[in-house]
Amino acid sequence: MMLAAMTPLLAGCKEPTAIAAAPVAAVEPEVGTFTVRPQSRAIIRELPGRIAPTRVSEVRARVSGIVVERLFQQGTEVKAGDPLYRIDPKPFEVELQASEAALDKADAAFDLAAQHAKRIATLTSQRAAPEAENEKAIAAQRQAEAEVGSRRAEVARAKLNLDYATIRAPISGVVGAALVSEGALVVQNETTSLATIQQLDPIYADFTQSVSEMNKLRRALEAGDLDRIAPDVAKVRLVLDDGTVYPIAGKLLFSEAKVDAYTGQVTLRGQFPNPNRELLPGMYVRVLIEQGIDSDAIAVPQQAIQRDAGGGSEVFVVKDDGRVAAQPVRTGPAQDGVWLISEGLKDGDRVIVDGFQKFVPGDKVKATSWIDADASVGAVSGSLATHTSR
Repeated sequence: MMLAAMTPLLAGCKEPTAIAAAPVAAVEPEVGTFTVRPQSRAIIRELPGRIAPTRVSEVRARVSGIVVERLFQQGTEVKAGDPLYRIDPKPFEVELQASEAALDKADAAFDLAAQHAKRIATLTSQRAAPEAENEKAIAAQRQAEAEVGSRRAEVARAKLNLDYATIRAPISGVVGAALVSEGALVVQNETTSLATIQQLDPIYADFTQSVSEMNKLRRALEAGDLDRIAPDVAKVRLVLDDGTVYPIAGKLLFSEAKVDAYTGQVTLRGQFPNPNRELLPGMYVRVLIEQGIDSDAIAVPQQAIQRDAGGGSEVFVVKDDGRVAAQPVRTGPAQDGVWLISEGLKDGDRVIVDGFQKFVPGDKVKATSWIDADASVGAVSGSLATHTSR
């Protein structure tokens, strides 16, 4: 009787245990994904470079003398032909006066010789003077004429030296420090310059690219993987050392026809307007050069790229069944926060960008669109357009 009465109580004690043992439904972790969409993208190379002046001229004296005046302010703009220094002109003025006096004397001698030759010619025609006298008179006239020419050349030389006593700017540009002062003796054709003028508008940016990268680009263009950029459309941009983009686009002038034997680099040069003198010779810059257009490029945010055990690149993709799979990829260049993918992804793939710590490959996840990823990749087109159209 007692055992029968306790049976319901024992059954009641086991009921909570059975409820606790019931399986709990697994919660799928939420991850942020980016859906791959091929787009037309400009292939832009970012290369290191240095700013160089368009022209450089070292100002030197063309005559010897004592500097009596400096006529420019250091660090200012000068125009071609502007006076920079004045050498004491008095010795050259005296030399010019002496040359002009010698010319007057030669002119007088020529007039006398010409009149004498005329009289002798008349006498000779009347047989009043021998032919030999006529020949001597003609020769004397020619000598006097040559002397006049020589004296005129001396006058021209004296005027030139007097003009050279004022040292002028050979080119337009910014003049640097004055390397001599008043009272200094300067010597004709001396190797030491008196000042340096640099033309800064427009200005050059010299940069280098590896020959292997140029050959790879050439092969891609020849194979049709990239579209060529029209010469009148392609632009070159500069990024300054503080990360700001120089607001004025430049143009590519040339690619050097030889490879540096030590570095394997080819030198290229771009030309940029520099109206505000923001770019100065010697500045380090990064050059953004547009070298082709990939009509169906695939790009993913940089944080989507992971490294496998062998050091290769891979991404995690969410398959149609909601499970995560590792997908090996081959990356191209990085541009403005994204990686260009050359192999491994196709249109419509959902690439995980956020939440890597929540899963392992094979897990089932809940994929949600990560707005920041879409914005970052979408911004690349605008950024590149900014680089090439501003």
